[in-house]
Amino acid sequence: MDYYKILGLNRNATKEEIKESFRNIAKKFHPDKHSASPQSVKDGATLKFKQASEAYEVLVDDRKRADYNIRFNQGGGSGSGYGNYGYGYTYDNRRRNNNSSSSSSSSSSSSSSSSSGYEYRKTTSVTRFQLFMGYINSRAFLLNLAFAGAILSGLAVVEMGRDAIWKMHNPGKSFEEAMESVQKTKSVKEKE
Repeated sequence: MDYYKILGLNRNATKEEIKESFRNIAKKFHPDKHSASPQSVKDGATLKFKQASEAYEVLVDDRKRADYNIRFNQGGGSGSGYGNYGYGYTYDNRRRNNNSSSSSSSSSSSSSSSSSGYEYRKTTSVTRFQLFMGYINSRAFLLNLAFAGAILSGLAVVEMGRDAIWKMHNPGKSFEEAMESVQKTKSVKEKE
C-alpha cells in the first residue's frame, strides 16, 4: 500500500501538504458523514478513511516516514508497504472468501469486521530480530552503553594510576613485599 498515493501526494511532500491532504480526505470519507449511506458505500468510505488515517500517521512522523520510505523502496512496490512490518493495519480477505457464497448476514460482534467481508485488523508481525534491533538502536540503550563504557574506562585509568603511584613511591618493591614489611613493623612496635 503506497501511502503517498492514498493521500494523493508525491514523495517529497511537506508536513503541511500531508496534513491538508489528510483533512480533505477525512472530510470526504469520514464514517459519520456516510452514516445514512447504503452499507457498501459506508464500508468503502470507512476503508478509505482508515487507509488515509494510517497513511497520515506514518507520513506526518519523521521517523516513521523515513522508515516507511526505506522499507517501501526495499520492498519494490505497493504490495509490500509499511503495514507488512507490523506498524499499521492489514486487510484480511480470508473472511470474504469464506463468506462469498453465502448471503450477507448481520455484522459480527467484532469491531474490526464489516458486513462487506473484509476484516481490518492491527498487524502484529514484528520479528524478534526487529525487536532486538529496535532495542539496540534505542536512545536509552545507547546512553546506558556509553555510561557503562565511561565507567569501565574510568576504572581502568584509576587502576593504571594506582599502579603508577605505587611504583613511584616504592621502587623495586612489590605489593606483597611492602605488606610483609608493614607486618614486621607492627610486630616490632607491639613487642616494645
